[in-house]
Amino acid sequence: MLGSTANGLFWMFRQLERSENTARLIETGFRMALTRQASGQNEWASIVRTAGCEPAFKERHKVFNAENVIDFLLRDPDNPASVLCVFKAARTNARSVRTALTREVWESTNEAWLALQELLAKPVEMSELPNVLGAIRKSSALVRGAWHGTALRNDVFLFARLGTRIERADNTARILDVKYFVLLPSSAAVGSSLDNVQWETILRSASAARAFNLLYGGESSPSKIAEFLIFNQQLPRSLLYCCSDSTRILEDLSRMYGQPNKALDLARPLLESLQAEEIGSIFKSGLHEFLGEFLIKNNAIGRQIEIDFRFNE
Repeated sequence: MLGSTANGLFWMFRQLERSENTARLIETGFRMALTRQASGQNEWASIVRTAGCEPAFKERHKVFNAENVIDFLLRDPDNPASVLCVFKAARTNARSVRTALTREVWESTNEAWLALQELLAKPVEMSELPNVLGAIRKSSALVRGAWHGTALRNDVFLFARLGTRIERADNTARILDVKYFVLLPSSAAVGSSLDNVQWETILRSASAARAFNLLYGGESSPSKIAEFLIFNQQLPRSLLYCCSDSTRILEDLSRMYGQPNKALDLARPLLESLQAEEIGSIFKSGLHEFLGEFLIKNNAIGRQIEIDFRFNE
């Protein structure tokens, strides 16, 4: 496969996942802000910081309030990380690899883009936010569903899946890290009903609440929720699941092309370190520090994939 084709597929599906994940981050901030009687500026600031957009946001806005953050992350044309810009980039990549996609995938991508343009043509009212965020999540899910239902299971399929897994692991870590950035009213609030509500919000934002309740019978705690989102091997959004699948894909590509790739040399140690970790030691040494290290290593794998498979050639 041409490196440019692999690049288009990898980034098309990363960008589709990112648009959905940004919607999930906004939902996290929205739900957490509802738990506070105050303005919720800490919650909204945590969302922008976690999305990696804080410097760009501060250039345009002075206050971290709901209206500013939602508009910036959903529809600001000058923010390359906004849902509108990210989905537009996904469609552009889809068009560049049109011959590698099935008709159903291209049509669902194009239709989703047209629908999002209309949906985000004007600022979103707070009363409409849940519906808008749901529509964004459905847009990427429809494209992904068309892809899984119609694509050949060849290297084209592998690069698309690899983009999804790298991006999804990044987002789950970021959603978990939101909890670190949200400042509780006091240290006495740790373990309180407010603390528990915020942890459960993290779970819902990862679309993992029902699965968690099936396994734990509704008995939640911060350590159990974090353990579930990090280590559960059956949850498609857990860090371990995403890393396991990314490693398998890189192994398949290595066998398919008959040559090793350095990205696999980075993916295997990350997977092995996750498999050797325990939630107790993570909480003891610091969840934020663990997630920060994971994000650095996961991003390094993504960059190495671009080098190994000559994305710029």
